[in-house]
Amino acid sequence: MGKPKPRKEDGSRIDSRVADRLYDEFEIRLSRALAQVDPKHARALEMLGQALTRAGRHQEALEADLRVTVLRPKDAVAHYNLACSYSNLEEVDSAFDALHRAFDLGYNDYRHLLKDPDLENLRKDRRFKSLLNRQWGKRQP
Repeated sequence: MGKPKPRKEDGSRIDSRVADRLYDEFEIRLSRALAQVDPKHARALEMLGQALTRAGRHQEALEADLRVTVLRPKDAVAHYNLACSYSNLEEVDSAFDALHRAFDLGYNDYRHLLKDPDLENLRKDRRFKSLLNRQWGKRQP
C-alpha cells in the first residue's frame, strides 16, 4: 500500500479568495460608513486605507491615508502607511518623503519594511539602502 495522494484543495482556495474579497468589501463599507458619521474617525480611515490596499484600490487608499496623516500628523505608522500607498502608485519620491517622515516620528519596524509588499517599488530604488543606512547604520537588525 503506497502513500495516500494529497488531496487537491483548489476549490477551497477559490472559496478563501472569494471570502477575502467579501471581507475586504465589508470592511470598506463599514469603515466608509463610520467615516461619514464622524469624518475625524482616524481608526475608521486607517481601516479603510488598509482594506482598499488589499483590494488593489490604491488611489482610494492614498486618499484615506492622507486624511489619517492630517488627523494624526505625529503618528509614525500613519506616515508609513502613506509611504506604502505612494509606493503602490509608483509615486516613489512621495513615498520616500513619507517614509522619511515615518522614521523621523519613530517608526522602527525594520523587519516589516524589508518584506512589506507595498514597499516593493522603494526596495528597487538605490535610495532605499541609503535610507536604511541613515536610519540604522551598522546597527541594522
